[in-house]
Amino acid sequence: MAMLFIFVGFLYFIQSKIADSQYEAISVAVNEVALTVRDEISLARESADGYFRKFKLPLSLNGHGYSAEILGDSIYVKTDDEKHAVALPVGDVTGDVLIGDNLIYKINNTVFLN
Repeated sequence: MAMLFIFVGFLYFIQSKIADSQYEAISVAVNEVALTVRDEISLARESADGYFRKFKLPLSLNGHGYSAEILGDSIYVKTDDEKHAVALPVGDVTGDVLIGDNLIYKINNTVFLN
């Protein structure tokens, strides 16, 4: 009986470590998407008029669906289950970000997204 108790405790410990690791990986992926968008907007803002660039956001984050949108002057990224989310300031940008292919460009000192 004692061996069974130790074995069950060991399995619980391993499972909780795996779950923590997966949770952290998704949180990092959400943050990376937000940082990518923020950096692309910052690069466009600092570039000369006529700048344009294509960039791509992943279709899923470690197998989890997510959404990304520009709200006011921030990029907001969250998983579909809403367990992971991040918002970062990006400044003024016209348009919205898409999951997948994105086009960013600068005309008359205004940054446009898609």
